This record gives sequence, structure tokens and C-alpha cells, in this order.
Amino acid sequence: MNEPPSTVRPETLALDALIRETVERAKANAGQGPADTMLFLGNRHQSFPTSVIKDPVLEPVDKLVWMVIMLQVRETAGDTAFPGYDAIGRMANIGSRSTIARAIAILRASRWLTLCARIRKSSGRFLGNLYALHDEPLPLTDALHLDTDYMAFLHKALGHGHSRVRAVAQGVLVSIDEDIEAGREVDVQEHSIERRIASRMDPEEGGPRRFFAFTGNVVQRLRGDLTADQKGINHHDQNSNLDKHRVRNLDVQKSNLGCSSSYINKTTTTYTDEVSKIELGGEGGQPLVYPGRLSENHRELAKRHLRDLAPEQRQSILDELEGRFRAEQKGMKPVYDEISFLCSLCALTKEGKFQPNLGIKVRDARLERKKERRSPSTGQANVIRETDEQREKRKAAGLEQFSVMRKTLGMPNTQGSGGVDPEL
Repeated sequence: MNEPPSTVRPETLALDALIRETVERAKANAGQGPADTMLFLGNRHQSFPTSVIKDPVLEPVDKLVWMVIMLQVRETAGDTAFPGYDAIGRMANIGSRSTIARAIAILRASRWLTLCARIRKSSGRFLGNLYALHDEPLPLTDALHLDTDYMAFLHKALGHGHSRVRAVAQGVLVSIDEDIEAGREVDVQEHSIERRIASRMDPEEGGPRRFFAFTGNVVQRLRGDLTADQKGINHHDQNSNLDKHRVRNLDVQKSNLGCSSSYINKTTTTYTDEVSKIELGGEGGQPLVYPGRLSENHRELAKRHLRDLAPEQRQSILDELEGRFRAEQKGMKPVYDEISFLCSLCALTKEGKFQPNLGIKVRDARLERKKERRSPSTGQANVIRETDEQREKRKAAGLEQFSVMRKTLGMPNTQGSGGVDPEL
């Protein structure tokens, strides 16, 4: 029991066990059609958490959708079917399904809601999703553990049809990048009290702060974009009233589309150049080889750490990490936080103190495999070549068998020079 604790909280590990149990129960009780399942994480509240009310990134409709889902959880003691779009729309008085879908995407991106599992029968038939609702945004390390597609979801959300979803997803990624550039380990567990204190600080009082998934800079930017959009709508309405007698302002739909388009363009120019899906190469543009132990989530984080290094330095870091993993099989102390270990290697590299050690064998083995693939004669060097005498004996034996076959078929057995039938 002297092993150091994992970076994932014990509560999250317990939740992981509960999720597996819930998945098995959902499979056993599956009906005819797909049905999503949901868990609520946290204490039971008679009122809604103040954090969701004060969240500076969520729009009112996002908060309302969270509350409606929470009401469903409260009425069924925490283990219930996820309310469908129609049920959410009726309770929240939201007529647009796309608005509800947009809110759920933003809640997942900001880690108020987690997609923990996709439930399927042994035949592969889809039964539904398992969601977890939180009373405060989940730490990144826990989100990566529970939602194996979280980083992929953020990158996919960069192309979402709604500008606000794109902006929030980009904001999360920019916040991760800002933390990495500041030397902060993004995949380590923070004390919950520290996270809550940081979220309570008012940005209007000056000084940097963060709100759970978002750094202070990103919070202010997202709030500024939202405020600018709202002002644009108000300004547009004022112009419409002033020009109400003009034909071009009588088409309300066209006016609203123009405002929406303006906001999309503004958001895109604010973020698109700052964050995108990272594709890194090594020395000479060669593709990087990542340790197989890294999950897709952790690979995306690794890319964000490696991109500040020179291309010729990146593969050495990954080889050292793979070598450290292999050393565990020989009795070395296990690595419980892969990204933190990689982060320390990157820091040593930036300081000029990194010296390859365990990664040397990994590199040499990879280069040897590459050399073998390029050499077509590999594996044939020890093959003994046939002599002329052996070839003539083999040829004579073949002709003899051929002669027997012709005789059996009643064919003439005449042969030309060189032992070859001239008819062939």
C-alpha cells in the first residue's frame, strides 16, 4: 500500500466503477429502442448551485437547460433516463431543438456535463449514452478519465454550426495552451477549495483569475464577444426602429441573419488563428511515433506540450517516455501521471538539460525495424544458392516425370534438342 496515489480523485475512480455497473444494468434492462442514461455527481441540493448561476461563460439558455436536467435528476434520486429534447423543451419553454443541442454541447465542452459511455449490446446495437451531471465543472484530469473522446469532441466542435459552441470549445483549448505556456501542469489534480476560490474572484476588481475550465483572459474574451454581440443586436434594433419606413428593414429574418453572420465572422477571426487541431512532425517532417499507452486524450495534450520544442527534439521525448513505460516491466516504479512526466522532460529539454537514457533502446529498435522494412533481401542472406549441377539434375528429373505422363496418356515421347519437346 506504499504506492503513490493516482492523479485521479478517489471519488472519480469510484464513479468509474459505478459507471461500469450502470452500463451493465442498462444492457440487462434494455428495451426495444435506444435510451440514454444519466448519473448526477455531487451533493443533493434543495436549490441550484451558485456556480452555475454565476458562470461567466454560459448563456442564460445554457444555465436553464442545466437546471432542467438537474430537476429531472432530483425527482428520480440521481439514477434516471436522460430527458429528451422534447421534455427539456417543454420544461424550459424552448421551442428550438437546435438551441437545446447547442446548450448540451456547451455544457459538455465547459465540463458541466460529461458523456461517460456509449452503451451497446454484445451484438453491437446502440442502446444509448450515459451522461454525468456535475454540481461544478469537472477538473480536466477527471474529464479525460471519464470522457475518452473529450479532446476529440473539442476539436470537432471547432467546426460546429453555431458560433457560440465554436467559441466555447476554442476557449477551452486556448485555456489549456495558456496554462501549458505558463508552466502549469494541466493534468494534475487541484484542491477543490482552491478551484472554488479562484472561481469566486470578480474579474472587475482587476487581476487575473480563472473560472474552472477557462483562464481569466479567455473568460474576459468570451464575455466581451457575447456583450459585443448583444450590443450589436440592440444597435441593429435601434436602426430598424429609426428606419422602419425603409423597405430594407422590413425583412426581420434577413436582418437577424445579418447580425448572426456578423457575430460568426467576429468569433472566427478572434479564435481560428489561435487554436486548431495540432499535427506535429519530427526531424525532417517525419511523423511522430507516440507510446501506445497514451490515450487519444493524452496524445492531444502531449502534442500541445511538444509543439514548443524543435522538431528534432520531439521524438526523443516520446522515446524516453516509452522507455520509461517499458522499464516498469523490469521493476521500476510505475508512472502514474504520463503527461506530468512528459511535461518534466519538455522542461528539461527547454533548459538544455535533457539527456536521452531509456529512450535510446526504443529509438534503436525503431530504426532497426525501419531498416528491415526497406531491405527486401533481409532474411534471405543465409539461403544457399543452387549450383549448375543441382539445377541440371532437377531439370532432368522433371523431364523424366514429363515423359512418364506423356506415355500414360498415349502421346509420342519425341523430344527436341536440349530435352525440350518442340511442340511446347
